[in-house]
Amino acid sequence: MAGLAAAFGSGAMTNSIKDLEDADVVLVTGSNTTENHPVLSSFIKRSFTKKTAKLLLVDPRKIKLSEFAHQYMQPNLGTDVAWINGLMHVIIKENLHNKDFIEKRTECFEELKAVVEKFNPEYVEKITGIKASDIISAAKLFAKAKAGCIIYCMGITQHTTGTDNVKSLANLSMLCGYLGIRGGGVNPLRGQNNVQGACDMGGLPNVFTAYQPVTNKDARLKLEELWGVKDLSDKPGLTATQMVPMAHDKIVKALYIMGENPLVSDPDLNHAKKSFDNLDFLVVQDIFLTETAQVADVVFPSACFAEKDGTFSNTERRVQRIRKAVNAPGSAKTDWEILCGVAKKMGYTMDYKCAEDIMDEIRITTPSYKGISYLRIENEGLHWPCPDENHPGTPILHMDQFPRGKGLFHAIDFVAPAEQTDDKYPLYLTTGRIIYHYHTGTMTRKTDGLNEQAPENFVEISSDDAKKLSLKDNSIVKVASRRGEIKAKLKISEKPKQGTIFIPFHFAESAANILTNAALDPVSKIPEFKVCAVNLSAAA
Repeated sequence: MAGLAAAFGSGAMTNSIKDLEDADVVLVTGSNTTENHPVLSSFIKRSFTKKTAKLLLVDPRKIKLSEFAHQYMQPNLGTDVAWINGLMHVIIKENLHNKDFIEKRTECFEELKAVVEKFNPEYVEKITGIKASDIISAAKLFAKAKAGCIIYCMGITQHTTGTDNVKSLANLSMLCGYLGIRGGGVNPLRGQNNVQGACDMGGLPNVFTAYQPVTNKDARLKLEELWGVKDLSDKPGLTATQMVPMAHDKIVKALYIMGENPLVSDPDLNHAKKSFDNLDFLVVQDIFLTETAQVADVVFPSACFAEKDGTFSNTERRVQRIRKAVNAPGSAKTDWEILCGVAKKMGYTMDYKCAEDIMDEIRITTPSYKGISYLRIENEGLHWPCPDENHPGTPILHMDQFPRGKGLFHAIDFVAPAEQTDDKYPLYLTTGRIIYHYHTGTMTRKTDGLNEQAPENFVEISSDDAKKLSLKDNSIVKVASRRGEIKAKLKISEKPKQGTIFIPFHFAESAANILTNAALDPVSKIPEFKVCAVNLSAAA
């Protein structure tokens, strides 16, 4: 992970979207790409329909993309490290690893080799439920390609072992020598537009822009001089998942929330609601009066994407212009205007005339954006890093070396999910999105056509599990976890694996996150949205 920190630490794709078409094998895992990233999925599908590229799909649900897969594997929830280690075990045993790449560009290979030694196909089958023969064939399929691309999303990261999962995928890519080449790489798909840009701009508690650590004295001195301030803190801040429990304990007394709806999207919502009740002061800045905004002390109405100028940095690190198309309604202002107004009232003047002024400052504060100006992206965006105005941008990362020099293999053992099933809670729940709605439905659930297609929440279950529980299709069921319960309509489907149910998290009136576990990954502090234990019964 340290060797790939510039890309994976920020959650950025190492390669471009178009580059997917140059892959010989694409491994997709933890990503329902056709529903969650439908535009990008067209590039994946095109690579299989137009050429001999092959798709290796690993997902607990039999999603639409399985119809295009050369090989599909359906693991038990939360067992990603085990099957990835299993692939690496076979690749090393079959002598398919890229020895030249490993020798010249990586370190700690022997430590990795020692850990994956025990992950033989039979051992992996016991943990994951994937047949040993499938582990062997998948490993050979992936390792024998000239260029192998890995795509993942929140099905990999939203676990208590999410960081381990990502490191393991990086291990697999380095093992085969697929980093720094066209058609290769490790490519996380961002969950929302401009998440990448927000992180690039320092929207993380431990860094300034361009992932410069707040502990870096040189970075602090540079920014202090630019901003005309003294003594910028060298202490990392809190993540959102740390703030909410601290609000519950009345340590955090005020929150300022922008473009987020935690009273639908946070895990263990009953606890989250109590936490928000304990705040002394809550400010919400959003384009609609969300469930969270409804309980705020102050609401700032902000402009949407079509009502402002600026840039978005997308999932492939491409910085693109956006242009104002219509005026914002009522008293709504752009986010930067609102923030500058608040800052001025607090005694610090941020005097920008327009969005381009801010971009000019970004170029000074952010080394990877230094060569990106409005003029250069007038017609087409540029991929960062772009260190000067003569640089063409960087569609493919790590072509010559990694930020730390050599890529670092991490020896990672399998750790089970934080919560296990038992007699009282015999089923596993996983959550996600559907194509018709987006995140907490702030925008899409205000659209009649989309509501006609997906008007209400549902519980997806296998036919075997429904039969075992004597539950009928379209009946109303109660789903309970150790944290709470909801009711929704049952949907019998062949998508979920036996023993697992799926619920989308868009519907506030029966919010899936009332059920989910708030246990955190110790490094990223991301909750384990993707695995928790539940029981299912007919609603009274």
